[in-house]
Amino acid sequence: MAEAETNTIINDKDDQETVPKIITFLSSLLQRVAESNDHCRLFQSQKISVFHGLTRPTISIKSYLERIFKYANCSPSCFVVAYVYLDRFVQMQPSLPINSYNVHRLLITSVLVSAKFMDDMYYNNAYYAKVGGISTVEMNLLEVDFLFGLGFQLNVAPTTFHTYCTFLQREMCMQIQSPLQQLLPQPSFNIGRPLKIHCCFKEDESSHHHQLAV
Repeated sequence: MAEAETNTIINDKDDQETVPKIITFLSSLLQRVAESNDHCRLFQSQKISVFHGLTRPTISIKSYLERIFKYANCSPSCFVVAYVYLDRFVQMQPSLPINSYNVHRLLITSVLVSAKFMDDMYYNNAYYAKVGGISTVEMNLLEVDFLFGLGFQLNVAPTTFHTYCTFLQREMCMQIQSPLQQLLPQPSFNIGRPLKIHCCFKEDESSHHHQLAV
């Protein structure tokens, strides 16, 4: 059953039959995380890193992810692994929460690293830089900084992969809720504390129930 749900998340496509649903779900999740942490910036200072832009990119997170999917030609599973990497990164770098100023660079970097780790064939950094709208020099710098931020912990266990697919499945359920339900305040989270992608998930606890932190 869990495997079937995982395949649904990875392989199902939206109404346009061109983009896997994982792109829609992941972009929706990251959009809410970024907006929440943007609000937290008003109450708590956040560290500036190489991933931060001077201004918010004009392209939406969803459009940016769709662009990466269209031109990077990496497997849909890479986006699940990229999601795992992003969550590991923010847990290991708590002073660098995802927000509207860094989410795009974090996305292109996490997908790049994921593709290199997951796929037999992948494009080089110069190509990914063009896809992401940055220079090759910056792409190289972001990759190194991201790897060190992860502590080079790139392996993703099957149970971890399935658990993160479950998180994305939950995101799908949230999208079909009524607008009123989506506007209801989230319990257990205080304004002023940067929000992560989900709440304190540890890979050795994959059999437990976890809740998204946004």
